[in-house]
Order: sequence, then structure tokens, then C-alpha cells
Amino acid sequence: MADNNGDVILNVRDLKMYFPLYRGFTQRLVGHVKAVDGVSLFLREREVLGLVGESGCGKTTVGRVILRLYDPTSGEIRFRSQSGEWVDVARISQSKMKPLRREMRMIFQDPFSSLNPRMTVKDLISEPLEIHGIARGKEAEARVADLMKAVGLDPAYMQRYPHEFSGGQRQRIGLARTLSLNPRLVIADEPVSALDVSVQAQVLNLLQELKERLGLTLIFVAHDLSVVEHISDRIAVMYVGRIVEMAPTTQLLERPLHPYTEALLSSIPPADPDIRPNRIKLQGEVPSPANVPSGCVFHPRCNYARAECSQHVPELREAAPGHFVSCHFAEELSLKGIGDHA
Repeated sequence: MADNNGDVILNVRDLKMYFPLYRGFTQRLVGHVKAVDGVSLFLREREVLGLVGESGCGKTTVGRVILRLYDPTSGEIRFRSQSGEWVDVARISQSKMKPLRREMRMIFQDPFSSLNPRMTVKDLISEPLEIHGIARGKEAEARVADLMKAVGLDPAYMQRYPHEFSGGQRQRIGLARTLSLNPRLVIADEPVSALDVSVQAQVLNLLQELKERLGLTLIFVAHDLSVVEHISDRIAVMYVGRIVEMAPTTQLLERPLHPYTEALLSSIPPADPDIRPNRIKLQGEVPSPANVPSGCVFHPRCNYARAECSQHVPELREAAPGHFVSCHFAEELSLKGIGDHA
């Protein structure tokens, strides 16, 4: 998959990440966990792509592989660096990855475990600046103060330790650390899932503000569609290691083309408590990525499945302008959008 616009900054093609399964005293290889199984996506500069799906679908692994925290089994991860050169992150050496670490950064899910408890806020935020030789001493301290102000923290607290802050404040520290190198691509791995609802709104509003002010390019990983819709320009829906649908946010929410997306939308509670949602109940359980069904990975639970669905894997194709779907019968189905489940 590719987008012909010149502002594309990331192009992922047929990305796979298989983890080996060993068993017995001799640790015999008995199979693989297909955490990511043929993911293709693209991302434009200054765009937010929401990556959603149930827990265990592989969305976090996609983010970690794109940043080369895992070495992918196969596939391409083409990133347009600041110099304008296209680099295949999946194939270059770790030594060549180091300069790209300045341009590709991650916000981790747990704001406490991702911060070293023995380091002060000043040291945590200034560490990337020193590692990459950007600033030291007073210059680094001034940069830390500016970053703390940018994320809504008082610079007077820079000598404090992570345990002295609330969860929302710790996530702001992690965000300041991520932004310290002025990255061109940020992958936010469920940055609000560990926070209270009121704090979630604060962090989401902050990310939205920073996106507008700094021109951030984001992949926002989450399992909650109601969170993703407020910050994303486009949404990609994952199911058991594969992207089943990807489209502009409004288009996907109002006119879904994949039955799994329809089921996800039906699970979003309506704003009016007097309205009883007509939730779609899926059959069975989510299949294990170590034992993926034949054909369409969703067919054992799909209410619209036919014989062909169990025999052939549907390709992720462009069914409408900018609207990609992995379903044999997407054009024939009339699925309900976010406002049709009441």
C-alpha cells in the first residue's frame, strides 16, 4: 500500500513480526505467535493515525517494530528522514538507527515504569539531549524548563523524582522527554489508558494542542475508539495481527465497511444515558495469534461470513477513495455507523 502524495513520511508494507514458540526440555520449536501478520499502512506529515483494536491484537507490537525496538520477521518500514532520504528501518544496522532515534520517538503506556525512579525530572528530560550531543549543563537545563512549560508543568519541580508526581503529571514528564529531540514521528502507545478519565481528557487535549503548535506526526495506539476519534485524522482497525479497515475518522465512524469495525462502534456507549445501545454480540472468542484461522481471520465470529471467507484471505484494498478494507463482500454489506446503534 502506498499514498502518492509527496507529504508521506512513513510507508509500511507487509510487515510481519513472528515470535517463536518453544516447548519441552530440549526447547523444540513448535510454532510461532503471529503478533503482526502482514500489516501495511502509510502516514502523512503532521497527521494523526489512530491504531485501534482489542488487547492482544498486535497494535503495540506494530509501534515497537516501526521504531525498531523489535527486529521484524519481514516487510518494509520506509521512513523519510529529515534530509529527505527514504530509509528502510527494517533493514539498516543498529548503528545507523541511532541518528534516526532523534526523529522517531515513543510515549510509553505506563508513565511510572517508563521513568527511572532514581533520576530527577531534570535528568530524565535532559538525558536524550546529552546522549545525542545537543545540549549540556545550563543550556540543557534551560531546554528542560521550556519543555516542562510546554507540557503544563512548573519548571520549579525539575529537581523532584517521578514518585512525587501524579499519574497525569508523570505522563507529561514522559511527553516532555519524548519531545526533547524535536522528533518528526511520535508513536503514543496507549498514553492515557492507565489514567483516570478526567486526567485522560487533560492529556488528550495537551497532545492535540502540541500537535497543532509543533506540527507533530503521531501514531496513536489505543483500544478505545471513543478516545481515538477525538485526536485522529485517520483510523486503522486491527484484528489478530492484521489491519482490517483504515479510513478518515469521520468516514470510518459513519460508514464502516468491515463487520468487526461495526461491532466495535456498537460497543461505544451513547452520550445520552436514556438511550439503550443496540450492541452487536460477536460469537466465540478472539483466536490465538499462535493458531490463526484459515481465510479471513475474522470469519469464525462474523455475522456475515460465507463459504469463501474461510478459504481465501481478503487483501487490504481501496474500496472507496482513501477507505481501505480487508473484506470479500464489503461493497455488498450495509453496516451501521456510530449513530445507528441506538
